Amino acid sequence: MTRPAVEVADLLHRQGGRFIDQSPWLSYQQLSVLRAITRCRTAALGSHIDQCSQCGHQAISYNSCRNRHCPKCQTQARQRWLAAREKELLDVPYFHVVFTLPHELNPLCLRNARILYDLLFCASADTMLEVAANPKRLGAQIGFISILHTWGQNLLLHPHVHCVVPARGFSADHKCWIRPKYAFFLPVDVLSSVFRARFVDELRRAFGQGKLVFPGPIAQLAKPKRFASFVDSLFRQKWVVYAKPAFGAPTQVLRYLGRYTHRVAISNHRLLAFDGEHVTFRWKDYAHGNRQRKMTLEATEFLRRFSQHILPQGFVRIRHYGFLVNTRRSTLLALARQLLTAAPKPAEACQPDAVNGSTWQCPRCQGAMLIGPNLSARQLASLCRPLDSS
Repeated sequence: MTRPAVEVADLLHRQGGRFIDQSPWLSYQQLSVLRAITRCRTAALGSHIDQCSQCGHQAISYNSCRNRHCPKCQTQARQRWLAAREKELLDVPYFHVVFTLPHELNPLCLRNARILYDLLFCASADTMLEVAANPKRLGAQIGFISILHTWGQNLLLHPHVHCVVPARGFSADHKCWIRPKYAFFLPVDVLSSVFRARFVDELRRAFGQGKLVFPGPIAQLAKPKRFASFVDSLFRQKWVVYAKPAFGAPTQVLRYLGRYTHRVAISNHRLLAFDGEHVTFRWKDYAHGNRQRKMTLEATEFLRRFSQHILPQGFVRIRHYGFLVNTRRSTLLALARQLLTAAPKPAEACQPDAVNGSTWQCPRCQGAMLIGPNLSARQLASLCRPLDSS
């Protein structure tokens, strides 16, 4: 893939200081992430020597920041994660279910990200498990992976979770697999109503326990009557739950998961132009037939939108539920394969190149460039024998 003409780091270099001065609401975590992106793959983080495994050609590569919000640092992490998940695939169809919070909750999410996003995970997971266990629906104990996204294509706040779930589940006695009764796995109208009730109940509980904060524009919600009125209004909003048809082979599941697991709010390859003051990027307008459009924003507004998708430190955005929960996954997957009487199919299309140490191709012979010794910024500056810089 060719190097993008514009990167988020370019905006931070030119307008980062101005944006930070105008944004007293930025947390320490957000400031740390912006600083990491600015320094990523620069001499400030040191470097290492890569050497071609075939012709011996050497080149200097600057070290990555490895921050999960950095647009340049997700490829290898994604490949490692997919390689681990490959071993857990079952030879059954998979469904994709999406739970979305109504936009009326956005101001509360911005000031209470950890609590609200935890509630989103818990409410959506409990909903899936409860509805699937109901004998009138599926009557099965299911397992699934949930992935949090907080953005829309235009970078505005749009919190939602993507759930990828095998289209079958255990019976109560774990003696057989149960197939879905519906073309879309579970009825979305039922999922929506249960999800809304679950989330609102937990939101009320969080308020009663004093866990929520209401600074600035939402200060009036700190009053019990105003908060109660606000919560009641949520029942008049549409809570969107969307289900996509089943995937094909397990290899398609891995490829699909790779599009969601380690994404950041916007990739550098969607940025089209930056004149020092304004940035233009490409976005997909889902509300109008998935049309490709261009949007131009002031750099500080772009950075404001980007920063609101930086998650609290240590927040886990990929979670496992049901029979895929970490403590029981190996045992229950082995049992599932026995019940299916078939071994998992290999996912050769998703074998990561990064696992064997190769990061890029040699510009001379196209061989694999292997990672060599690290160099500090001082060592890099005083290096006697000049090397090509990548």
